[in-house]
Amino acid sequence: MNKLVALLTIVAAPAVLAQACPDKNITYWQAFPPGGESDISARHQQVVLKKNCPAIDTVIQYKPGAGGGLMWAQMNQLPGDGLDVVGINLPHIVFQPIEGQVQYKTDDVTPVFWFHYTPDALVVREESPFKTLQDFVKAAQSDPGKLSLGGSGQNSANHAAHERLDATFGVKTTYVPFKGTGDMTTSVLGGHVDGAMSYTAFAINNKGKVRALAVAMDKRHPLLPDTPTFRELGVDWVDGAYRGIGVPKSTPAGAKKRLSDLWAKLNNDPEMKELAAKSGFELVNIGSDQMDAFMKDKIQLYTEGAKRLNLGK
Repeated sequence: MNKLVALLTIVAAPAVLAQACPDKNITYWQAFPPGGESDISARHQQVVLKKNCPAIDTVIQYKPGAGGGLMWAQMNQLPGDGLDVVGINLPHIVFQPIEGQVQYKTDDVTPVFWFHYTPDALVVREESPFKTLQDFVKAAQSDPGKLSLGGSGQNSANHAAHERLDATFGVKTTYVPFKGTGDMTTSVLGGHVDGAMSYTAFAINNKGKVRALAVAMDKRHPLLPDTPTFRELGVDWVDGAYRGIGVPKSTPAGAKKRLSDLWAKLNNDPEMKELAAKSGFELVNIGSDQMDAFMKDKIQLYTEGAKRLNLGK
């Protein structure tokens, strides 16, 4: 009997996944330009989704601007048919409305699944004279305002991490916002900025061209074994950015649940786990069942962080 049950479970598994598959192509809207972490993660999902749902395609579209705010301000104008999904980011969707320069509120964004987290990392190009975090801090202390760090977006996770870096080490560096990590990479590699307050993914995807000085993780990243954590260096800093998908508010509850379940299945696919690990993404699975509690906690956390950054004043 147990063998029969096991066999039926194996046979039924593809059918269950097939039920979660949309019956038409998905349009996956990106709020940042091609080449950055959001785009890389979307491309991973595109590949795994095609494997699991071969009858449909995932069409990736880009509408960058205002550090993601342009797309998020327009997402509720999309059809609420469960076929239009939008890449969303935390803490961006909390920080930006508080700062007040975007045309949307946090409540206008409807998350259905958060799929990964990327830890903060201070990164310089390989040719940089700064070999350690201590080298960087010493230089920043000796000449306030001279050193510049690129980041993805204004009032974004990178921007918040930059302000935290300056406050933690008592230095003043200049934050240079870019439309996305793809644009920022060119400036970092060209030496137009002194480095970047970015993510482990940026350091890993540009290995050999850049050097991470410190990462905001509990322990060292396996793909960056020579890079210490901030905690190792005496600073209690474990943080980064979350990426997920949202939908227009008009999307029915059933369609939101199907998308949440589908993205959870993608995240648990062995190929997705391998792709994420290679790119420095830490997978998380925050679906529709946990969404309200998760968002309440994060909104409170980032609202307190916004006050420290003097956003909206």
